[in-house]
Amino acid sequence: MHPVRVSIPSFRSENNSIERGYTVFKIDVLMNGRQHTLEKRYSEFHALHKMLKKSIKPPEIPSKHVRNWVPKVLEQRRQGLELYLQTVIMENEVLPKIFLDFLNIRHFPSVPKTESCGSFDTESEESSKLSHQPVLLFLRDPYLLPSARDAFSNVVIEGVIHGVFYPDLQPR
Repeated sequence: MHPVRVSIPSFRSENNSIERGYTVFKIDVLMNGRQHTLEKRYSEFHALHKMLKKSIKPPEIPSKHVRNWVPKVLEQRRQGLELYLQTVIMENEVLPKIFLDFLNIRHFPSVPKTESCGSFDTESEESSKLSHQPVLLFLRDPYLLPSARDAFSNVVIEGVIHGVFYPDLQPR
């Protein structure tokens, strides 16, 4: 089972005076136990398909041209778009950034979709290696006590070091 699951449970028609009517598809995205919903027009799916063709071989997308806008035809399009998204997920070990952006999913470079945060029971050592960036940079060792000539000793560091390494000693 993949950590990313998508479905398109419904669609609705939009009409306004500025442009021709169009259909909006509701997309439910479930990732790592969290669900969010977004809405996309067919034109956005078509743009995604064109972008994906530059990096992967995406599945077929339902036809851009629909002869009539009856509910039965729109339901077939909804099912086709849902299958399209699910197939992209199933057929790609690493999901393209453009696909994750389309689904409003935060992405982490160089981490395969099956291991968003690493795993203890991986089969290959390669897949369990995560790339890490330094978060803090210390100009000197933060675990060393300040020198005695320091006018203002660091009480917090001193307390933590004494508490962790010398729990039986009384503080100064």
